Amino acid sequence: MSFLFPEPDIDLPPGTRLFRRQLSHEAQREILDEVARIMEEAPPLRLQMPTGPHMINRLTNCGELGWMSDRKGYRYEPLHPVTGRPWPPIPAMVRSLAVDLARESGFAFAPDACLVNLYEADGRLSLHRDHDEADFAWPIVSFSFGNDAVFQLGGLTRSGPTQVFTLNAGDILVLGGESRLRYHGVRRIRAGTAPFSHPVVPENGRINLTLRQAR
Repeated sequence: MSFLFPEPDIDLPPGTRLFRRQLSHEAQREILDEVARIMEEAPPLRLQMPTGPHMINRLTNCGELGWMSDRKGYRYEPLHPVTGRPWPPIPAMVRSLAVDLARESGFAFAPDACLVNLYEADGRLSLHRDHDEADFAWPIVSFSFGNDAVFQLGGLTRSGPTQVFTLNAGDILVLGGESRLRYHGVRRIRAGTAPFSHPVVPENGRINLTLRQAR
């Protein structure tokens, strides 16, 4: 399969690359079929935050390590906390494309963790930054599926100004370099915008795959 490297349609800060509709509908369906198998082997969880409340979005993982959260804090673990089994492998197509787009963006990348985030119709994600990894020279690569997400990209402090734009199904976002520790989040999901339905995508929701190199 060949992939395009389209120019972004919005101005983004250094270190941020948005590859619009990088995945065809066929490729999206193929990846979502893989996600269904991942979820069967590693059932999604509604994780607890260290402060006590549970997260609104369910999550599972694939790769050598899985991101986890509970009263003990945020961390990476090699085993699913309920099944006790290793996480399923990252789908080959997803890993290969993430590495290629990171390289295209100027970053070396060897992802060993992939978060599978399931957003229901009311799903959202407050401003946060990913900082549980061993080296921030490694980027984050994020894939979008299902309905559109209203995404916000902030600065290096939580109170800084934010840039708001839409992530569509098939988009891939790279955060690295100067943008690696930018705060970011999802304000809301736009129902009825998915290009097609798939059993694994929540009704009027979305799925996001976030690849990281943790160690």
